[in-house]
Amino acid sequence: MKIYGDLLSPFVRKVALVCEAKGLEWQIVPFRNRDGYAPGFQECSPFLKVPAIDDDGYKLADSSAIVHYLEAKHPEPALIPADPRLRGRVMWYEELMDSELAAAGLKVLFNRFVGPVLLKIPGNEAVAAEGEAQLPRGLDHLEQVVSDDSWLVGDQFTLADISVASILRSLTIVKLGPSESRPRTLAWYRRVEAHPAWAAVEAVGAAQRK
Repeated sequence: MKIYGDLLSPFVRKVALVCEAKGLEWQIVPFRNRDGYAPGFQECSPFLKVPAIDDDGYKLADSSAIVHYLEAKHPEPALIPADPRLRGRVMWYEELMDSELAAAGLKVLFNRFVGPVLLKIPGNEAVAAEGEAQLPRGLDHLEQVVSDDSWLVGDQFTLADISVASILRSLTIVKLGPSESRPRTLAWYRRVEAHPAWAAVEAVGAAQRK
């Protein structure tokens, strides 16, 4: 399966982690090249949303849509619990990632790293500072609710862990990732890092950066 995007994006990483956790074959395909958008990308993502996938001809964009598609097509191991309350909690954490942590964190990531370092365009420090100021609300809540010795929802690794850890991984690039200032979150993040799927995706990312 082709995943259009870059693992710097927490949304792309989320899809890659779901694929890896389910034992699927996948590859990252850059969605842009020197001539513009990569061949096939716009067919998969007509509104240019990243990530997008091409799964043997089935084309879909948006990380949440892709994850639900993969969960339905490859139900084992389950990353979205069947139990209504656990499922609701997993979806809540995914929304925390999308609308709270990513909304704030990507302001920092783009304006302090993606723009100035990768795209060679000036970042807007005022927007970055605004995003940094917004982050503690979500991060402080996470520190209050994260388990001392287990996963975010129930006793199994789920989409909740994948979603939240993905944005925290992106924040490490701008030195705002998990730290000793929030020890429970850091301990949980270390458990996620030890998961085989996480290590495999990290290896792909490291190879791409060479």
